[in-house]
Amino acid sequence: MTNPIIALDNINVTFHQKKRTISAVKDVSIHIERGDVFGIVGYSGAGKSTLVRVINLLQEPSSGSVVVNNKTFFQSDNETSKKTRIATKDLRNRRRKIGMIFQHFNLLNERTVTENVAFALLHSKLSPQKRTEKVQELLELVDLSDRAEQYPAQLSGGQKQRVAIARALANDPEILISDEATSALDPKTTNQILSLLKKLNEELGLTIVLITHEMQAVKEIANKVAVMQDGEIIESGSLLEIFAQPTQQLTKEFIETATNIDKAIATISAQPLVKNLADNELFVRLAYVGATTDEPLIAGLFRDFQVTANILYGNVEILQNTPVGSLLVILSGTDDQIKAATSTLADHHVEIEILKGGK
Repeated sequence: MTNPIIALDNINVTFHQKKRTISAVKDVSIHIERGDVFGIVGYSGAGKSTLVRVINLLQEPSSGSVVVNNKTFFQSDNETSKKTRIATKDLRNRRRKIGMIFQHFNLLNERTVTENVAFALLHSKLSPQKRTEKVQELLELVDLSDRAEQYPAQLSGGQKQRVAIARALANDPEILISDEATSALDPKTTNQILSLLKKLNEELGLTIVLITHEMQAVKEIANKVAVMQDGEIIESGSLLEIFAQPTQQLTKEFIETATNIDKAIATISAQPLVKNLADNELFVRLAYVGATTDEPLIAGLFRDFQVTANILYGNVEILQNTPVGSLLVILSGTDDQIKAATSTLADHHVEIEILKGGK
């Protein structure tokens, strides 16, 4: 039996506005293990932020169960409709162990970097000297020691987010919630912030909940993924499972965008070679995982089946130390030859998608 650091079970969040009822989260259950980087991905309005605010009861659910670090924050009884909630003082103390960072940083513009981080220690029992030392350590951790006396207006977006991360770490949290924290940043800065989060996860054992609409961010650092749509979790699993065998169309769209395979297909499909396929040709996408990539399957197609494979595009990602790849290929041969060749590929766990050609 696992002992998740975060256990949300049968969570519902319903808002009542004048004459209409909005179901923002619908019967969602997720368990996050200690040390996970758990990505929750979905488009705007999917319910991601509402769900994650349930973790520290910034948003109280309409029903369900919230258990964080073995402490029940909220519990509802479906039969009696009775709700029990953690005492306010206890919740306030436990929230200090749940750091949060946001898209817009939420820094105090009239305070320096040092003062912004120190603000999180306002109610700390540390001595003034220990607080000063703590802030210095945090700024060093996020590589901002040289910016200690600057103000937010003097910082780049990435530096502001580093200040926000340092502030979120001030009370030594066990959980860090990142709510679209990289959405306002350029790609290079986004990668730097994601690398920092991964470092914090590995060095501090920090459990991270990553809320985002970008599968690329999830792909970079998460080990587990849940996909949300219309308030529901439509698919979840390990990063490798989700990327290798997505079952939902929305998940496939996110993955295609993250791997740029959608752009590659669009670009190559416009080329004369693909637009003018011969009757004995197929334009296909081959997807493969793990050991399959180590076998010379494509090279063996002509030797074994007299099928020519013209590789137009190839991409390999390393996810959780496992290669995951895609090839865009034109296969040439008779119907029987191609059928035998693709059957062998399928036997070797290569997924085949016919993009053009065939009857």
